[in-house]
Amino acid sequence: MPLDLKELVTSRMGENYDLHHNYLNRTLVKVQRTIGFDKVYARAQGAYLYDMDGKDYLDFLSGYGVFAIGRNHPAAQKAIRDVLEMDLPNMVQMDSALLSGLLAEALVKRLAKQGAPHLNAVFLCNSGTESVEGALKFARCATGRPRIISLNNSYHGLSYGSLSATQNHAFHEGFGPFLPGIAHIDMGDLNALEYELKKGDVAALIMELVQGKGVKFAKDDFYQKAQALCRKYGTLLICDEVQTGLGRTGKWFAFEHWNLEPDIITLAKALSAGYVPSAAFITRRAIYQKIFSTLDRSVIHSTTFGRNNLACASGLAALTILEEENLIDNAARQGAELERRLLEVQKKFDFIKEVRVKGLMCAIEFQEPKSIMGKMGWKLIHSLDKSMFPQLIVTPMLAKHRILTQVAAHNCDIVKILPPLIIGQKEIDRFVTAFEDVISDLKKFPGPVWDLGQNFVKAMKSNDSKEELSATH
Repeated sequence: MPLDLKELVTSRMGENYDLHHNYLNRTLVKVQRTIGFDKVYARAQGAYLYDMDGKDYLDFLSGYGVFAIGRNHPAAQKAIRDVLEMDLPNMVQMDSALLSGLLAEALVKRLAKQGAPHLNAVFLCNSGTESVEGALKFARCATGRPRIISLNNSYHGLSYGSLSATQNHAFHEGFGPFLPGIAHIDMGDLNALEYELKKGDVAALIMELVQGKGVKFAKDDFYQKAQALCRKYGTLLICDEVQTGLGRTGKWFAFEHWNLEPDIITLAKALSAGYVPSAAFITRRAIYQKIFSTLDRSVIHSTTFGRNNLACASGLAALTILEEENLIDNAARQGAELERRLLEVQKKFDFIKEVRVKGLMCAIEFQEPKSIMGKMGWKLIHSLDKSMFPQLIVTPMLAKHRILTQVAAHNCDIVKILPPLIIGQKEIDRFVTAFEDVISDLKKFPGPVWDLGQNFVKAMKSNDSKEELSATH
């Protein structure tokens, strides 16, 4: 009997969390149930999710940046249907398929338009972490050097090479030892960078120009000077654009904000159009050919699924939609409005330490308030758990206002949002109004929001899921 997927989904919708508890990550399910994230979303469109009762939820997380063009975009759906209807040969492996060539061409042409014509050789793969792995391999092979430098607070992925480059201890615990030859420096510390580069064995400096964990970025000329040092000492510059690339920061690529000329960039997330995992790293042709240097090395770096037709169609659709709907300009415009509105809220609440915005990549960092009662609540929650405070904002944003946001990272007081690039004034109004309401409730100590935090801590201890509760990605 053939699979009737519609009937299967319809008949079993609502079993989601039981299925995951039984067969997948039951610790994550405990976390989701504890913090009230165990919603059953039955439908999605644009910037919104809908539950089984038809209630809308504003998605200001967009799948960690995957849904730049919104969810279930009809043009992306059409591209995928077209591929299926054409019955194209797929992943023949010993051929050079048309769609992968067209996607590579489109990426190179876009980079040329954005002032980077030197990035003209593409390797297609499946995920952000895989694109980082490939970039690190290419850098080492092309330079003949073993070492890599990354920045503190960085996140580059969770497979071994990318995890080694990631400087975030919460992701390291229990998985060492890591790839040798990785050094981490503080953003802005040019002396530390030059100290490492002078050794003459550094293949590449890899940087997220806007760090995903906390939306931190250089506000001076550090990136330009770091690039100059790399040039001086023969080190390649890798810009990790997995989250920032394709419009997230209000420009097609984050390196444009600082007029950089990276040797390699990585892309993923938005390239998928929200449908099929799609990623790439793009480099100079001269670097590319140092890896594929002879006929017997033509597949020395390879991937089974990286050039599949559905992923390439999704990538082509994403690039087309971003351009035709002017979503990069919209991200810059709405990001500026969001920043303006949040800075107005900041003036009203001493809880808010800093608002950091680059396009539609936004973090709100909190600090101990000045009021006596506020201090008591802050100290109480932090004495119970150092990572709990931002969850007191994220949970009521979802429970009370049906807006999906996230805790930015482990052991921090930061809430992060990544709205889809299609949002307008209506979505910004809804978010800012809800955010101000939740922050207002935090001024009431003792009160239900602070009680919520104590209940979270009790649940963490009983569920033995502290790390997962304090920050899920």
